[in-house]
Amino acid sequence: MQDRVERLGLSVDRGFATFIETEALPNSGTSIKDFWRGLVSLLADFTPRNRELLNIRQHLQQKIDAWHLERKGQTHDAVAYRTFLEKIGYLQPEGADFTIETSNIDPEISNIAGPQLVVPVTNARYALNAANARWGNLYDALYGTDASGDLPKSKGFDPERGRRVVAWARNFLDISAPLAQGSWRDISGWSVNGGQFTIQIEGTSTALKDPTQFVAYDKNDTEVFEIILQTNNLRIGLIIDRDSVIGKTDKAGIAEIWLEAAISTIMDCEDSVATVDGADKTHAYRNWLGLMKGDLTETVSKADETFTRELAPDYTKLAPNGTPITVKGRALMLVRNVGHLMTTSAILDATGQEIPEGLLDALVTVLCAKHDLNKTNGPRNSETGSIYIVKPKMHGPDEVAFTDAVFTRIEQILDLPRYTVKLGIMDEERRTTLNLKECIRAAKHRVAFINTGFLDRTGDEIHTSMQAGAMLRKGDMKSAKWIAAYEDNNVDVGLACGLQGRAQIGKGMWAMPDLMNAMLDNKIAHPMAGANCAWVPSPTAATLHATHYHRVNVAARQSEIAKGGKRAKLRDLLTIPLTQGHNWSEAEITAELENNAQGILGYVVRWVDQGIGCSKVPDINNIGLMEDRATCRISSQHMSNWLLHGVVSRDQVTDVMRRMAVVVDGQNAGDPEYTPMAPNYDGAAFKAACDLVFAGAAQPSGYTEPILHKARRRVKGT
Repeated sequence: MQDRVERLGLSVDRGFATFIETEALPNSGTSIKDFWRGLVSLLADFTPRNRELLNIRQHLQQKIDAWHLERKGQTHDAVAYRTFLEKIGYLQPEGADFTIETSNIDPEISNIAGPQLVVPVTNARYALNAANARWGNLYDALYGTDASGDLPKSKGFDPERGRRVVAWARNFLDISAPLAQGSWRDISGWSVNGGQFTIQIEGTSTALKDPTQFVAYDKNDTEVFEIILQTNNLRIGLIIDRDSVIGKTDKAGIAEIWLEAAISTIMDCEDSVATVDGADKTHAYRNWLGLMKGDLTETVSKADETFTRELAPDYTKLAPNGTPITVKGRALMLVRNVGHLMTTSAILDATGQEIPEGLLDALVTVLCAKHDLNKTNGPRNSETGSIYIVKPKMHGPDEVAFTDAVFTRIEQILDLPRYTVKLGIMDEERRTTLNLKECIRAAKHRVAFINTGFLDRTGDEIHTSMQAGAMLRKGDMKSAKWIAAYEDNNVDVGLACGLQGRAQIGKGMWAMPDLMNAMLDNKIAHPMAGANCAWVPSPTAATLHATHYHRVNVAARQSEIAKGGKRAKLRDLLTIPLTQGHNWSEAEITAELENNAQGILGYVVRWVDQGIGCSKVPDINNIGLMEDRATCRISSQHMSNWLLHGVVSRDQVTDVMRRMAVVVDGQNAGDPEYTPMAPNYDGAAFKAACDLVFAGAAQPSGYTEPILHKARRRVKGT
């Protein structure tokens, strides 16, 4: 049981109350009395509407289920279906065109296109690495991954591999910052005189084809040792050190090439964490507070070395004319709150009921971010005085309007100017996609981010149409008609609503952190699609993905797309991804089940038993995939759908879950903290994984949180 204290009729986890009163509130400008009084009023005024919105979701789903059941066995009537969705208010009419009015936006949101990291805020090491991933070493990213086609063969330095890395990087420079004459492969030196950057090639001088790409440099008493170039608002740092291992073998003495990489990062309180009680929530908030204050640290041990990791400073460089300028060392940090569904035991109301977790997240994460706004010295997260909150799992315009109203109240409680809080709308629920324009309108003074995400969006696609019939295989979903329309629609609507130059339009995660060569081949599609940010799973991936934004001018690409008019069609968005009388073999069905079951079990066992909310989980082929609740949602909903429609039987699913539990146990055999699921299959984790499938059709919107939270709290005894 949680140790509790009373605050104005609320029963509060003691550790959480202590954190708020002794860490979060001092020097925030908000008193203890005002905080608790504000929270009480927030809960009184917004909890009923929160519950009402959840009831609306449930009622709409019941009506959709009934519509499909009444027509079971009939050919799907797309026209009647659309009319029905309009009649019940699921599909809402679009209003007049408009342009968002968001102001005081940092350039990392408005003007700089680049990779975006998403990390669990509960892991201080990951959070610090992500914040510091504003700059990444291109040589290291190429050398240590399969980006150039293969992995290093040994731990020692391979000179031939090193030459390949340098050649790749020189080709990148030829594309990103071409010379007026010659190639970066052949340069032997350079100089900076009178604000001019001059390059030597075999005794002759040349310059950049576009001299304005030279934006900064650094020097000591005797020589220039760093040159900073810029392409599409992204910077490249060339480090000269002729005494280093690499620099002494390089004609120009280039020892390192650093790229501006993770321009922004989302510190996640939602899908990538396992925060099920007051202690967990306090831990997440404490790390976010440390990031906003700038004093978060973590002791890290590598091999025989132990060191303290902390936030990177800003750097002072010289503009071409010799005047000092500041170069940011950290990514712009956003924080992702939870959605409207879950409640938290961190606080119980006067009736003993858990309060909405999303309301607590909103108030506390904004309170913590006030410390950044109040800074008088040192690097600030937001130079424009904004706080960036990403809000997931909102269904339609009314829920966005509710979130907007919540933040207006919180700004009043914390004495902040209206619209200080900027909102990220995650377009990952079907009702939001279909009504995206009106969702943006509902928060037009706050919107700073929209995105697409295949996994959650597919999970909701399956759940919404659960009763319509059996769905395509999960891999085939990516080529289904609705998914292409969904990806186009997000960009089309965002540009039509004036997000260009004001807000981020994002694309989803590359979920295979070990397959960087494939990422380089494929993920350039995201900036080409008009997205000015896209999610990556690691700082290394951010460094490599940054090369795409040097090749693609996203602002120009957005202008091209906008001129072409709206591409996505509503009829395509409403096309349900049903199989048309499947002819899958037993082997194909078994492979699909095994792939889904292995992913669910590999993720759930760590979530429930160890409280790990996001991890690299080996798939059925032992390829490490980034798994979080979104991946778990799609896999569990897909299995539930096939079970419901008789593609598979309960006995088949049970058999597969048990066989895959043995596989997952083997994959985790080297973890001393791991509890095997086999041979008894009676642990909380295995039971939760099975419940996600067998009870999946009954879960609200197909979400995994209710089952996972219940199981984790049972393990923790809270």
